[in-house]
Amino acid sequence: ALWLIVVYAPWCHWVWGGGFLAEWGVKDFAGGIVVHVTAGFSALASLLLVGKRKDEEQDTAPHNVPFVALGTALLWFGWFGFNGGSALATGGVAVAAAVNSEIAASVALFLWLVIDWIRLGRPGLVGLCVGAIAGLATVTPAAGFIQPWGALVLGVVATLFCYGCCELRKVFGFDDALDVWGVHGMGGFVGSILLGAIADGSDCAVAADAPASCVNPGTITRSGEQFGKQIVA
Repeated sequence: ALWLIVVYAPWCHWVWGGGFLAEWGVKDFAGGIVVHVTAGFSALASLLLVGKRKDEEQDTAPHNVPFVALGTALLWFGWFGFNGGSALATGGVAVAAAVNSEIAASVALFLWLVIDWIRLGRPGLVGLCVGAIAGLATVTPAAGFIQPWGALVLGVVATLFCYGCCELRKVFGFDDALDVWGVHGMGGFVGSILLGAIADGSDCAVAADAPASCVNPGTITRSGEQFGKQIVA
């Protein structure tokens, strides 16, 4: 409850409720900043404060892999409502958000599997699941603002960036059992920034004059200025 009031509610207002970031032009379609970045970096802060588990040898392997797969399937299914529903109406934007979510998750799932196969000598179901969630978290801030090719780009970036962050977490010795920081926090972070570079072009700036190919005309277009705003946010 304290985190909800102190962290989530202010960011929700700043980005979605007409706060200073919204007035400045920062965009976050379904919660890349508001949900994933705040939760991921809060998790990092909490694990640094609490410290490691006292067990000398920490077993990071899940105790029930089928449950991991089941949980991922439920999350993936729910994410269509999470991202698609953020359009707040049925229509083209909701469809685009759902399709982009599927593309990013599928691309990240496949590439994470390939990296595990190369590094570990065999593919793993757990890595597959983590990759899918990384893709979903990364596309969340951009889902209703980008073309399908942008979702593919985010799927690739999500894999490389989040995989690297998860490995970096091990180097630093952070006891993040579920890689909340590496997957959700950093995935939402890089997706929010790249939105400024892969959103629709300037021809979609005015809704009344925008071509039919625009995903969400009149909301956000890619530019150096928008990219900078997303970085600052």
